[in-house]
Amino acid sequence: MLLALDVGNTEITIGLFAGEELERSWRIMTHPDRTTDEWAALLRALFDQAGLDITEVNGSIVASVVPTTTDALADGLLDATGTTPVVISPDSPLPITLDVEEPQTVGADRMVNTIAASRLFGADTIVVDFGTATTLDCITKDGRFLGGVIAPGIKTAGENLVRRAAKLSATELTAPTKALGRRTEDCIRAGLVFGAADAVDGLVRRLKAEWPTRDVPKVIATGGFASLVAKFSSEIEEVHPDLTLQGLRIAAVLLEGKGRR
Repeated sequence: MLLALDVGNTEITIGLFAGEELERSWRIMTHPDRTTDEWAALLRALFDQAGLDITEVNGSIVASVVPTTTDALADGLLDATGTTPVVISPDSPLPITLDVEEPQTVGADRMVNTIAASRLFGADTIVVDFGTATTLDCITKDGRFLGGVIAPGIKTAGENLVRRAAKLSATELTAPTKALGRRTEDCIRAGLVFGAADAVDGLVRRLKAEWPTRDVPKVIATGGFASLVAKFSSEIEEVHPDLTLQGLRIAAVLLEGKGRR
């Protein structure tokens, strides 16, 4: 079984694969100060609570945008599973071309998202990932990563708004019923959710206008708020909540027997 971990600034998504099937997934908070022993204990506890045997894991792979977490987590995986994880980086021998000016700065999550898109859909694709940041990443069907857009995430924007405005309080991010809010919470909710949907639609239209091939790119959404925002977007065509984990699974298969770190 393969254990795949997507390490974000706010959350870590963990997926357990049996072949191509995602058997189980977890979301945990990212704590950069966890030690190797703490990571190993946490992973064992997740498996124990789910009634799973962690010794059945025979491979692991990590995409991390939190460098201070990566080494301790990798060592914790080795301790808990006995596997040395593949750690995705711009140097990983994956079948994508990072056609950008600074390829070493491309995040591992953006790489695996676009690997998944190119392999699963076989089309030019814009992947919209609603995480700590909202990213729009562009890849052609033949695996050329074109770059994209990085914008503040919906939760990040909401937290900054509440922190800087003394009279506003934290509001649960649920679907607004209309743009014209009659209560402060409804005003915030409409601003964040409709604002995110309209921003993505506008950015997608700009990216399509600049697209370097004759194909019209498919628009796929993933990430924690994808389902919430996509219902108000006119450009997002499909939501794939586990796209990043699937990208890690695909990367693990592609890297089998190649240089791993």
